[in-house]
Amino acid sequence: MAILVDKKSKVIVQGITGTSGRFHTERMLKYGTKIVSGTSPGKGGQKVFDLPVYDTVEECVKNQNADTSVIFLPAKFVLEAAIEAIYAGIKLVVVVPEHIPIFDMLLIRKEAKKHGSTVIGGNTAGIITPGETNIGIMPDIAFSPGRVGTVSRSGSLTYYVADTLTRTGYGESTCVGLGGDPVLGSTFNEILSLFEEDEKTKAIVLVGEIGGVYEEKAKETIKKMKKPVIAMVGGVFAPQGKRMGHAGAIVEGEMGTARSKLKALEQGGAHIAKTFLDIPEILRKLRI
Repeated sequence: MAILVDKKSKVIVQGITGTSGRFHTERMLKYGTKIVSGTSPGKGGQKVFDLPVYDTVEECVKNQNADTSVIFLPAKFVLEAAIEAIYAGIKLVVVVPEHIPIFDMLLIRKEAKKHGSTVIGGNTAGIITPGETNIGIMPDIAFSPGRVGTVSRSGSLTYYVADTLTRTGYGESTCVGLGGDPVLGSTFNEILSLFEEDEKTKAIVLVGEIGGVYEEKAKETIKKMKKPVIAMVGGVFAPQGKRMGHAGAIVEGEMGTARSKLKALEQGGAHIAKTFLDIPEILRKLRI
């Protein structure tokens, strides 16, 4: 089993004829991702890597039974693309571009909830179920099939955690990149709940970063979980008022500091990891 995606997921690439869309489509296909088509308005009828290109998502759903989309478009076009996918019946929308306007993401979240869709991102590295499907820009070399789920706001930290789990023999069930923008399509709470119900996942690693309150809000969800959660937060020594990489990674006053997040997560029952190598050590102590 896996959460959100597996080898049966039928994926479309919105923006497949663009430079990034074409490049990552080739990568995903080589991994074994079941990409069935792509969209590029005005270029319907063309082919990319022998995949049909359509003008609309609706055509992809009608002709290819697509259920998942990954967006490789400039930020200003994401609102229209995501809403189009949601309205067409796509159940998972992965938003790779960063700096999505806050109002746009709020509207996307609202429409996704109304239509029963899940949105990952913006500014996400994507989602991977190792050995089955890789949707987005995850470097597959770091991942291997296993029993630990991961959910992270940082793409690079996702790779380091996965590499650590791979090298220590644990592997990963599914790895979800929440994204680094200020407003995200999905939260830690929602992904943790999915992992809690997944039979393959025996433990979860939550990786946060400074800024926002997504980590603090996960506290109540972790309290209710039966599966162990290991938490790690980047940016312990980050200065206030300075953005650290992601658009959402900025501390204002006392809100959103790494220390406040770690404190809340520990109060919720999470096991705190200060370094990557702490993660397998904690897993061993938990006999996972």
